[in-house]
Amino acid sequence: MGKIKYVTLSILEYIKPFIKWLLLASLMGVIGGIIGALFHKCLDIATKTRENNLWLILLLPVAGFLITVLYHPFKDKGKLNTNRVLDAVETDERVPFTLSPLIFVSTLISHLFGASVGREGAALQLGGSLGYNIGKMFNLSKSDRHIIVMVGMSSFFSAMFGAPLTAAIFALEVIRVGYVRHCGFLPCIVSSLVAYEISVFFGTHGVRYAVNFPGTTPELIVKVIFLSVLCAVVSILFCVAIKNASLYMHKFFRNQYVRTIVGALIVVGLTIILRTTDYNGAGMHMIENAMKGDVVPWAFALKIIFTAITIAAGFKGGEIVPTLFIGATFGCAVAPLLGMDASFAASVGFVALFCGVVNCPFASVALALEVFGTNGILIYALACSVSFMMSGNFSIYKSQKIEGSKIAY
Repeated sequence: MGKIKYVTLSILEYIKPFIKWLLLASLMGVIGGIIGALFHKCLDIATKTRENNLWLILLLPVAGFLITVLYHPFKDKGKLNTNRVLDAVETDERVPFTLSPLIFVSTLISHLFGASVGREGAALQLGGSLGYNIGKMFNLSKSDRHIIVMVGMSSFFSAMFGAPLTAAIFALEVIRVGYVRHCGFLPCIVSSLVAYEISVFFGTHGVRYAVNFPGTTPELIVKVIFLSVLCAVVSILFCVAIKNASLYMHKFFRNQYVRTIVGALIVVGLTIILRTTDYNGAGMHMIENAMKGDVVPWAFALKIIFTAITIAAGFKGGEIVPTLFIGATFGCAVAPLLGMDASFAASVGFVALFCGVVNCPFASVALALEVFGTNGILIYALACSVSFMMSGNFSIYKSQKIEGSKIAY
């Protein structure tokens, strides 16, 4: 009887947190799904408006000035960015509610006028900010507030990218590489799934590409390993470019208004010189072109330059979609040198570079699964593992902590 009583009490101990996280995660999923779908549609409208009115790119300095004005009242409260959200999961770092409308509006402005940014920064910051403040509203404990920040990140990432499994694992992995808070797995999965279903209901869909997988052979394995090592090198170059561009922009232009306008003028100048807008905005169309084997060999390098300058100038949006752009176009570019199908090489570059800059191998494999399907999933896993190890301790997130070593237990 004593043993039965012990088992019964043990089960009851888990029922309360189980119900609590089902309800809270579902709530975050609903909020993330609705706002994420709205934001996704607004970004699509902003992108189409820019594409139909290319003269808007000339006003990028004005857009940068406006974003700086919006953020100016909060300059004494610390930086309102993705790193602050990551810090909130590990520490008592406060994530103000003002972060939500600010990142929403500033990211739309950045996309409308052609800044070379993505959208995941907005997803993580919106989700993290709302999660943190809902945790305060419900008077959650310190540890539970950390979890609900990840839950918020998962829901918005899922709604805006259409990749619920990737979103949940990414939120768990990205904070501390080598250490995963498994207690957050259930709420993150639930919020991701709810947000995804709501976003689909409102007509937003994730990115999916059909890739001709050539079949696993020893020759292909060797080629994928070599390509993944190259992707790791490019991921390091991208991280260094982001860091150094910001460092030198702050060194030479201490005033944020001047820094933003100068950065915007450089992006506008490069756009005019190159006579193409392929490197403005997120560049999803270039990823599609890479999957068809139809991009210029130097596209990845130009995107690195455009994105590094844009982020250093202070525009908002994020680096992940540019990372996917760089990875896909790089894979496509080196495919002929390796004797690989350009489309398949682009897909390998897509996930390998993502893994190299965010240091999230399991989320990267999930991304391959959700974007490219089950064919070749082991090859994609191999690519992610190689890129993860060979990219070292570099990261696009300053606040990301890498626990221990990637090469030793």
